[in-house]
Amino acid sequence: MSASGKPQAESGGAQAAAGAGAGPDARELVHELAPYRRPSRLRSLFELMVTAGAFILLWWLMWLVLDHGYWLSLLLAVPTAAFLVRLFMIQHDCGHGAFFRRRMTNDWVGRAVGILTLTPYDYWRRTHAIHHATSGNLDQRGIGDVGTLTVSEYLALPWWRRLAYRAYRNPVVLFGLGPAYLFALQYRLPFGLMRGGWRPWISTAATNAGIALVVAVMMWLLGVGDFLAVHIPVLVLASSAGVWLFFVQHQFKDTTWRSQSDWNVHEAALHGSSYYDLPVILRWLTANIGIHHVHHLSSKIPFYRLPQVLRDHPELARIGRLTLADSLKCVKLVLWDEARHDLISFAELKAQARA
Repeated sequence: MSASGKPQAESGGAQAAAGAGAGPDARELVHELAPYRRPSRLRSLFELMVTAGAFILLWWLMWLVLDHGYWLSLLLAVPTAAFLVRLFMIQHDCGHGAFFRRRMTNDWVGRAVGILTLTPYDYWRRTHAIHHATSGNLDQRGIGDVGTLTVSEYLALPWWRRLAYRAYRNPVVLFGLGPAYLFALQYRLPFGLMRGGWRPWISTAATNAGIALVVAVMMWLLGVGDFLAVHIPVLVLASSAGVWLFFVQHQFKDTTWRSQSDWNVHEAALHGSSYYDLPVILRWLTANIGIHHVHHLSSKIPFYRLPQVLRDHPELARIGRLTLADSLKCVKLVLWDEARHDLISFAELKAQARA
């Protein structure tokens, strides 16, 4: 934080806290949501088998239709990628200890799924826990989140770093090149936890070895060309969709950011995370991750119990709600305005400068 931006951010936090008090009490809600945290072993196994089975079947169909035209295989890549995203959401629940009652079961299922999602489970679980513990905190940005600058920080940068930030926040980079780099390259080393002991290194190395083994076997069975022709489109689509979902869950117009002195983990969860109200089929394919404010309030709730929370607590459906159309407008929101206590676009910053 720059010296000029911090006092303004603290003022914004006080104002946001006052506004948050008008709605449900976040701390009380955490206790009310405790009964939903019990996973069902049968339901979890069913969700895992349906998702993994559909992914494998669709992937196999993509390979079968290669001889009938690559365009048909590419069409099938869309639902195949959707089920890979759903597998990642299962891995995500395992990381929170929400999918099964026993931690060992969660961990080994998460590690196995991580080979398919190219995500080192133990390393990712640790960085994601940091994200949950610091989400919405202006003084604790940088791990497990989408990089966001305040207006004062951006204006204090030299021209070349402003240009780099603009490039980073460009949709082509953020949702195209960025996800491909994240899952294909960045996750091959424990970036951010390089000095975090041996566990992040073991996690990434074991996942890399598993990926190499699966890829080698599939290339041997199907041929290098066929495997790459099928799997690369699936990975590109799934990684982009995953980053998009994570982006809109925290980068929206009514989100809340506060400095450390005003930040509260429960209020940040409720008012700093969105309720992405997707159509039914997309809600199912994304494993209800759009009910993100509830997830941040109580991360041990299995994804299949989140809709019941909204039915029992309808007031939560009015907090941070984004429709599919609303979410498209979030792409232009790139800077946190300390004076307005809101995310703004580069165009809005330019208009402010002219005024």
